[in-house]
Amino acid sequence: MIQNYDIIVIGGGHAGIEAALAAAKKGRRTALVTHDVSEIGRMPCNPAIGGLGKGHLVREIDALGGVMGRVIDQTGIQFRILNRSKGPAVQAPRAQADKHLYQAAMVDLVRACPNLTVIEGDAAGLFTESDAAGQRRVVGVALGDGQTVGSSRVILCAGTFLGGLMHTGDVSTEGGREGAASSRQLSGGLADLGFELVRLKTGTPPRLHIDSLDLEQLEIQPGDPDPEPFSVFTRSFAPRSEPCWIAATNQISHDLIRANIDRSPLFSGTIEGRGPRYCPSIEDKVVRFAERTSHILFLEPEGLETPEIYVNGLSTSLPRDIQEAVVHAIPGLERAEFVRYGYAVEYDSVPSWQVLRTLESKLVTGLYLAGQILGTSGYEEAAAQGLVAGVNAALSLSNEAPLVLERSESYIGVLIDDLVTKEITEPYRMFTSRAEHRLFLRCDNSVRRMLPHAERLGLLDDAEIEFMNERVTAADRLMKILEPGETGSRLRRPEESITTLESTSSALKEVLAQTTESLPPEQVRAVRLEAETSIKYAGYISRQRRLLQEQSHLDDLEIPDDFVYDHLIQISSEAREKLARVRPETIGQASRIDGVRTSDLAILSVLVRRGKIS
Repeated sequence: MIQNYDIIVIGGGHAGIEAALAAAKKGRRTALVTHDVSEIGRMPCNPAIGGLGKGHLVREIDALGGVMGRVIDQTGIQFRILNRSKGPAVQAPRAQADKHLYQAAMVDLVRACPNLTVIEGDAAGLFTESDAAGQRRVVGVALGDGQTVGSSRVILCAGTFLGGLMHTGDVSTEGGREGAASSRQLSGGLADLGFELVRLKTGTPPRLHIDSLDLEQLEIQPGDPDPEPFSVFTRSFAPRSEPCWIAATNQISHDLIRANIDRSPLFSGTIEGRGPRYCPSIEDKVVRFAERTSHILFLEPEGLETPEIYVNGLSTSLPRDIQEAVVHAIPGLERAEFVRYGYAVEYDSVPSWQVLRTLESKLVTGLYLAGQILGTSGYEEAAAQGLVAGVNAALSLSNEAPLVLERSESYIGVLIDDLVTKEITEPYRMFTSRAEHRLFLRCDNSVRRMLPHAERLGLLDDAEIEFMNERVTAADRLMKILEPGETGSRLRRPEESITTLESTSSALKEVLAQTTESLPPEQVRAVRLEAETSIKYAGYISRQRRLLQEQSHLDDLEIPDDFVYDHLIQISSEAREKLARVRPETIGQASRIDGVRTSDLAILSVLVRRGKIS
């Protein structure tokens, strides 16, 4: 045995980073097991952070003490607010990253973190023991070289590496991504422990050399002229602003895809797993949307010092010769040189109903899962889960109450609640449409929403917590100034804003400036937006709050852990089967399980209140 640790994290991707750093910040001796320390934080797919729903996750991670927002602010090369012309609930930040700088920054953070040790190696299996009641608990990790690492808490963040297979045309190779080996032993070990596994797939597009593109034929896509940072703690924000470009497929490229569709492993039967419906391959798009004559492509630079251009929207597993033909049929890309070809990755996933809302597994005590292994896609979704798993593993060691975020207070809560209650049959991606309380869950008020949890968790230092309180207080002061009387009435009009009000009153402008003078310029804009949005949409927010209060009693009604569903003949057989599998913690959670009817919930509520659990 190498050594015993309080917590072991397996995997150095975005979930593993946040999990390991959170556990270590909680004062726990933590080990991060990864194939290669230099590969920590790698962006194997899109070189970007944020987007609709995803940007909300990053803001929440940041306010809780995670690092993704801080690092993208340091290493981003283009920043934009998406949906700026639409309502505040669906606006979100997105940034192009210099993927190499991002990765290097993450490596530095991990290396410098106290209480955190990196172990380079392959996690080959888990060691478990059974207690007197037959419940299994984790006690360590087996490495590929035969050594073992002991721990009573293990967080599995294996990404696409479990049983990973990469496909390009009829060529299939083992690996979790290009240049990295897969992990087959660990998959088998999970199955032996009783975990159900399913096959999922994701893909990546080709990378093109920028010097081979005719940029004059492409539509330029600049960043915002006044970029906003992700992190509330970012100071002196003046990032580079590199352009992206827009291209489009055409009938010629579509015809080429249709003529060679039998050479795609997605359609030949080679790939068994299901891919993400909301981020399909170009083959999927051409087949599913046969009436479309073109699909938009976004050409995104992967960094300042690399010529590679990521062709967002052209994910494919077609053979290399067909990839070249398809790309060369696109105006502006006729002479494009391929730096790397696109491929699909097929991998083992653990259906997420097998974990609790803490992300601890139901089958093995002390084993937590986070990231793509639970059926999600995206760096942001992975990071959010990793933070929650790392914090909860640390809290469990001291018997403290876990971090369980409700879907009414955070996108992280929406994400995890969806994972543990819904039928996840394809890689899950976060969208604002998944949050029924999205008018509450805006990017501009993430600090306010997460502050009570941040104060308890202890991942931020006193100065950072004080600053978050200062920002919330500043927004409250602004609302007190702006909301009353004629000012508030004007601000509720769609065409009015704080800026337009200031233009007509120098006195008001001076008062507002004084109210936020203690904040850095990067945060003043966010505070003004929070105050303005809270006033402008006060009526809608009040209605949502009333509805939430009416529904909250369902989430307050807890279902005992040992509730027996098998003989519950009063409810439908479908509901009985799904309730027994998911084992919801509350009636509210049960209400969100597909196939559980209102009549089933009524009966279940009565039985729970009466204490009839068997």
